[in-house]
Order: sequence, then C-alpha cells, then structure tokens
Amino acid sequence: MTDTATLIRPEFELPVRGPEFRRADAATLASLERVSAATACAKLHGLGIRHSFIEGPRPLRTGQRIVGNAVTLQFMPQREDLASGLGQEYVEKHTALWKVLESIQPDDVLVVQAYGSAHSGCVGDILARYFQRRGGVGMVVDGRIRDSGKIADIGLPVWSTGVTPHYASQSELFPWAFDVPVAVGGALCLPGDVVVADDDGAVIVPQAMVSAVAEDAVDHEEWESFSRMRLDEGARLSDYYPLTPDSRQEYETWRSAQR
Repeated sequence: MTDTATLIRPEFELPVRGPEFRRADAATLASLERVSAATACAKLHGLGIRHSFIEGPRPLRTGQRIVGNAVTLQFMPQREDLASGLGQEYVEKHTALWKVLESIQPDDVLVVQAYGSAHSGCVGDILARYFQRRGGVGMVVDGRIRDSGKIADIGLPVWSTGVTPHYASQSELFPWAFDVPVAVGGALCLPGDVVVADDDGAVIVPQAMVSAVAEDAVDHEEWESFSRMRLDEGARLSDYYPLTPDSRQEYETWRSAQR
C-alpha cells in the first residue's frame, strides 16, 4: 500500500482551464439543423477533414439529435501525488467536472475525453440535470455514464460508450481540465467546434467550416429526399442515386416547385 506521507506534491494547480473561446451563434447552429451526422461526416471528408466521427459513443436513447457548441472536459490518469479518487466523490466538487458545468451556456454540448474507460462514470443524474437546467442540449462522452435510467427519464440526449455504477473518479481517471482540446474516439475536438449527433453517432464540425458544410449538406439532404421519393415510385437506382445530369435537372424542377 502506498504511503501517502512520502509523496511530494508538485507545484501544479488543478483544475486546468483553457483560454476563452468563441461559440457559434444561433444562426450558424440553425444552418445545421436539417443536416444528419452522416451527411456532415461525408461533406467534411470531401472538404479534407478525414476524422470527424467520434467512434465509440452510442445514443442512450434512439430518435434524438442535437446540434450545439462543444464545451470540453478532459479526464487524465490518476497519480497519487496530484489527483486520485481516494477522497471519494466529495473531492470531485473541486475538479474540472464541477467547474465546466458552471460554465455551461444555452446550446452547449459537453464533449468528454475519457479514453473509452469502462469504469469511470463521467456524469451522473444530478450533474446531468444541472447541465440541462443551464441550457445544455446534450453530452458526448468517450467513456461511460452512471444513473442512465434517470438521465434517460429527463430526456437529455447523451452519447456514451456504455454505463457503469462507478462515480467519475472511482477508477483510473480524474477530471483534470476543461475548455481544452480533447481527443474523443479518434477525433479532435476544440472548444467552440460544432457537434452534430443523431442515431448514427456524433460528428465534430470545425466552427470555421460550418457554412461550407451546411450549404452543400442541405442540397444533399434535399436531393436524397427527392431520390427516395422516385425510388419508392419504382424508379431505377442507377438513375437517381446519385443523380445523373437528367435526374438532376428533374430534381431542380421539383425543388423549384416545392419552394
């Protein structure tokens, strides 16, 4: 057993907070309201961003989708001379986990780096309720949550790698920093990036690229709706997916009539 009396604590203050960042405005977020995670991911790939999908987290409840500004929380491995869970969960109120929740604004999405840990319950019922009351629209956790039934009951959209009965620092991780870049499921997320998440998972859209993604994606979603309609009517797949020059002209005529 470690003798904590022999540990020498480094001169390092926790929690760590990153610099101020700019959130996307309501109009920018609204431009992605009709864009699915799949379409956003595809359009980003075409624009040169190859790793936008957060691999691992799945929706707690299907049928929900969110668009919002990324606010980040970073867990790090515990080290007894700096931070550990030995003081039980009461220690957590002095960590980045509590601090980030106090910074939440309407339309925020909490994005949590937890290395896909199977044992750290990064967020529970009480914290999720507080997050929701402050206007947060959803959470994407590259790790696990606890109190999943109660969180589902309040309707807060959450994507995580699973559930656990553990509290956040009960295992190998500790809430370390917030408003910093995080690595989540193979994707990089910066504070202020935009998150699009639905039943397919969560995608990170760099804030500076939202307009480019939205403009192309809305057209993509609309022509796919047109193609579904034509295929349901018995048309040939090769004529309508993707559109040919002839079916594109037909689509343009149909879209003008709809508007």
